Amino acid sequence: MVFSSLTFLYYFLPAVLIVYIMLPNRITVNGIKIKGSPLVIPARNLLILISGLFFYAWGEPKYVWIMIISTLIDYTAGRLIDRFDDSPKKRTAFLLVSVIMNLGLLAVFKYSSFIITNINGIFGLGIPDPKLSLPIGISFYTFQSMSYTIDLYMRKIKVQKSLIGFTSYVTLFPQIVAGPIVRYEDVAAEIEERTVNIGKISEGIGKFVKGLAKKVLLANNIGIIWTQVKAMDYGEISAATAWLGILAFTFQIYFDFSGYSDMAVGLGKMLGFNFPKNFDHPYMSKSVSEFWRRWHITLGTWFREYVYIPLGGNRKGIGKTVRNLLIVWGLTGLWHGASWNFLLWGVYFGILIVIERFGWGKVLEKLPAPISMLYTFLIAVFGWVLFDTATLTDAWNYIRAMFGAGGAFADSTSSYIFTSNAIVYALCIFASTDIFGKLVKLLRKKRRKLAEYAAPVAMVCVLLLCTAYLVDATYNPFLYFRF
Repeated sequence: MVFSSLTFLYYFLPAVLIVYIMLPNRITVNGIKIKGSPLVIPARNLLILISGLFFYAWGEPKYVWIMIISTLIDYTAGRLIDRFDDSPKKRTAFLLVSVIMNLGLLAVFKYSSFIITNINGIFGLGIPDPKLSLPIGISFYTFQSMSYTIDLYMRKIKVQKSLIGFTSYVTLFPQIVAGPIVRYEDVAAEIEERTVNIGKISEGIGKFVKGLAKKVLLANNIGIIWTQVKAMDYGEISAATAWLGILAFTFQIYFDFSGYSDMAVGLGKMLGFNFPKNFDHPYMSKSVSEFWRRWHITLGTWFREYVYIPLGGNRKGIGKTVRNLLIVWGLTGLWHGASWNFLLWGVYFGILIVIERFGWGKVLEKLPAPISMLYTFLIAVFGWVLFDTATLTDAWNYIRAMFGAGGAFADSTSSYIFTSNAIVYALCIFASTDIFGKLVKLLRKKRRKLAEYAAPVAMVCVLLLCTAYLVDATYNPFLYFRF
């Protein structure tokens, strides 16, 4: 069951925050002693654990046990890796248990149908497809939990001995189902001790409202266009309709995913956590390499730290550098979904990054910024065709439609889409740049008092507007929940 996390958060978040703020980090129970010391309950971590499980179970009740088992295995593996610190073989064995378990969960629930379908097609077999539904956010929490045992094995972090502490890290409800991917070292100190004050809550609310506006006002509205165009016959639509459709998805996926990330970062700030940034205006990039340094930053960091560098990175010659890049980008594609479209989408970007690494990147640096930005944006647009079409045939037919295979450059449909949604497109273009942020900084510099009064008023107005949109909307899924 996919749930509307936005509607749920409206009821869920205020109650959790009120209780959370009232609680201390720890509560000492003097009447109960363990090994001669009073019982200490990590109250805030316990609330995060309970609320995280409740939040996840609200939308995925039948699969919450998977996350619990995964967490318990990784916690136990971590304790054993630490306990047998002087035994390399045992430490490696416990790490493998963690890694194999997490990757095994992904293999079973995310890739089994894809693997079985292809085996049946290649060898003419009739292996039954279990057609398991995908647990919400499994790609996020398995990568997050797995990073803990890997970093512990590499001695980059200290073991988390508290089961409640570790489980609260995995079940942090702001980002449990769609990122950003928070590595343990990012929040290790805050799991132990954190402060919550008016400044952090205010900053968190601002970030949350910004993300909410991206999702509700921009992503949802521009996404309607893509839903309509995607359902059309690609052999008959005009080139203009095809371009307007995929541009709509280009903005939808950015504002949907970056909106959720902003909301998660804001919620984390309210709880006393500093989650890493996940987006940095990627559509302003001047190269594909830069685009991926700005898009889904935490996933890129994860693959760099745990796949690219262990494979040798760029330290073992040109041939192995190319190999490593293509492996990373093939896996990046498959991380997003079990289909040939996703695999080719990842390889597509991998090849372009290899080309930039060995010469084309220097050419892009010499080009005027608008040209290199347009080049990168178009590369991303064509990539999104692969990303959100069902088959390679559909992707090819859609790209053909973008170049006029439907027989017309424009028609009444494209004219209607453009005239009816010109303002939405304009707002999306504007909001995908850093112009608004620069204007806000300028206002704060030139008119400090005005900015102080205007900011909360604007925030309240945006929140009310988003609420008005949500009143009639019973279904507000985020695109990345399916990964």
